[in-house]
Amino acid sequence: MLPWSRIRRSAAALLLAAAAVLVPATTAHAADAPSRGWNDYGCKPSAAHPRPVVLVHGTFGNSVDNWLGLAPYLVERGYCVFSLDYGRLPGVPFFHGLGPIEKSAQELDAFVDKVLGATGAAEVDLVGHSQGGMMPRHYLKFLGGAAEVNALVGIAPDNHGTTLAGLTRLLPYFPGAEDLLSTATPALADQIAGSAFLTRLNAGGDTVPGVRYTVLATKYEQVVTPYRSGFLDGPNVRNVLLQDLCPVDFSEHLAIGLFDRIAFHAVAGALDPANARPTTCAAAFG
Repeated sequence: MLPWSRIRRSAAALLLAAAAVLVPATTAHAADAPSRGWNDYGCKPSAAHPRPVVLVHGTFGNSVDNWLGLAPYLVERGYCVFSLDYGRLPGVPFFHGLGPIEKSAQELDAFVDKVLGATGAAEVDLVGHSQGGMMPRHYLKFLGGAAEVNALVGIAPDNHGTTLAGLTRLLPYFPGAEDLLSTATPALADQIAGSAFLTRLNAGGDTVPGVRYTVLATKYEQVVTPYRSGFLDGPNVRNVLLQDLCPVDFSEHLAIGLFDRIAFHAVAGALDPANARPTTCAAAFG
């Protein structure tokens, strides 16, 4: 029989390995990669698009790899676009969004201040994928972000946590596994459905006054499970299922954020609802 210490390590390692497979993880050198027109601190917002867009990557993502599709899409449409790295762990290059989410929200707060200072804008719009669509809600609710943010668009966010296709339900059967996960990758532990972080985040309501919320989900989701856990309740909320826009879009958790132009079109519409055109399957070719 295996000793309990080895079983605990194995259980946590299994969950971490599964997350690494399922959550965005790429190999480009984010620190050195070109930003292809975004993160231009000389960009001044136009009258048509007066708010800079801040892109917030997901778990195991980074400021470049997560946005190689969406950032140029928005830049081409006249937006000033910025992205940050957050949640970095010592000795772990390129794969971020792993640190405690409360601390990551503080990093987002500082980055938004930097963008506002550079652009002269009064507010930003936030677009986040996966954890990046949920983490900003801590900034909005507890760090005064509602005064600096007009809209939050979440692409496959885990607003009410995830069971990671049921794997998280195994943790209680392995004493100590949850503590090990919290120590090694705090953000993963924070995103488990029912975590202390999510309980506090969602207590008293999902939203804060003054911010517009859009959630874009896919029924082929395999990371944020069940997919409806990403939806929000409250005023100024629009929950959108990608397949209601285009029934033949089979994008899952990675594709919806990385290269799905139907999702990109929906994001652009959420950023500028007054001029939005209906998102259909044809948006894939626009």
